[in-house]
Amino acid sequence: MATSVPARLILLTGPPGVGKTTLVQKACTALKETNTPVQGFYTEEVRSGGRRIGFDVVTLCGNRGPLARIDSSDGSGQQQREHKVGQYSVKLNAFEQTALPVLRIPASSSTAPPVIVVDEVGKMEMFSTTFVQMVRTLVSRGNTTVLATIPIPKGRPIPLVEELRSHKDAHVFEISKSNRDSLLQDIVSAVQLSRKTYSCQR
Repeated sequence: MATSVPARLILLTGPPGVGKTTLVQKACTALKETNTPVQGFYTEEVRSGGRRIGFDVVTLCGNRGPLARIDSSDGSGQQQREHKVGQYSVKLNAFEQTALPVLRIPASSSTAPPVIVVDEVGKMEMFSTTFVQMVRTLVSRGNTTVLATIPIPKGRPIPLVEELRSHKDAHVFEISKSNRDSLLQDIVSAVQLSRKTYSCQR
């Protein structure tokens, strides 16, 4: 359902595999067609032989880097054991090198900041303290629109996710298989309303 109340944080949530990333990609395409500047990243499954073996980070300008891969269980070091989510080993350095540069707002003050896309804010990304700090900085900027995906509440809460979900300037779209095809225009409209409302603020 669309909202007529401007929201700077446009959040998509729903169960894994429901189509959040696909919606983000479609929204970015639609925004670019209206000359709305967007920058950021999305995550993409990596499959081999029909089996999911990990995830990549893909920036909107086309750069790609590994986010996680299935743990090889080779006992090669403490670093690998420290950064794990389930069966996946998080490639922290590669994630930061790929994703963090596209979360930086250009220094120029002559134009409104771009829409920042973050797909996703989840357990794997939380290993990067710099990522967490950058997202909080983006959220604190009164003139910046953030389009992000967050996981559904499950198990131990992720502090940053709960901060975003409960933020006074957030609007959360609950994505399901039954509504995902009909929500695209609502999401795009929410982003455009946010930019129109907030982009000139400091």
